[in-house]
Amino acid sequence: MQDKNKKIIALEELVNSYLFKDILALDKIKKSKKLVDLVKLLAFQVGSEVSLNELSTQLSVSIHTVEKYLNLLEKSFVISSLGSFKRNLRNEILGKRKYYFLDNGVRNGIISQFNGLENRDDIGALWENFIFTEMIKSGSYKNRYANRYFWRTYDQKEIDYIEERDGKLFAYEFKWNDKAKQPKEFLETYPNAEFKTINKENYLDFIN
Repeated sequence: MQDKNKKIIALEELVNSYLFKDILALDKIKKSKKLVDLVKLLAFQVGSEVSLNELSTQLSVSIHTVEKYLNLLEKSFVISSLGSFKRNLRNEILGKRKYYFLDNGVRNGIISQFNGLENRDDIGALWENFIFTEMIKSGSYKNRYANRYFWRTYDQKEIDYIEERDGKLFAYEFKWNDKAKQPKEFLETYPNAEFKTINKENYLDFIN
């Protein structure tokens, strides 16, 4: 328990010093509370599509300010984003983005959530965030150059993560326990695509 408390204190110090002081000073941002509030909103929306209009309304700032803060957080390697994939279907969503934290510990520190996995109600979001960042690291280590997306339709069909490389699509669902169903409509529309589920049983095969 003492070791856990030390880790929590260290993590909170990291968040407060690096995220909420150094980054703000780097860009000379004065309205620091708005950035703090934005980061917390993103932390609760990991793996979900983010609406700039909704963020703007919730924070009572302009969309331009939201975009500026998001760009700053990406440039500072706090978050990374995925754009939506759209090619052939009318009902594919275009123009949305999903945001992930490059460190799950930072995300937990932001929302002060340090419970063990057995006592978390956000295990799905944690897992998706973890695998996303590990896929990015793996691609960098292996010099695997790819365009990266998520995919969703207006009737709620979706795929967590897509890599487009060497003229081919590789689609993945990130599931903590389950094995995802084959995305029939996606595979019929893009017959050259491969689809796999990444779960806690097989994830090392993908990130190694």
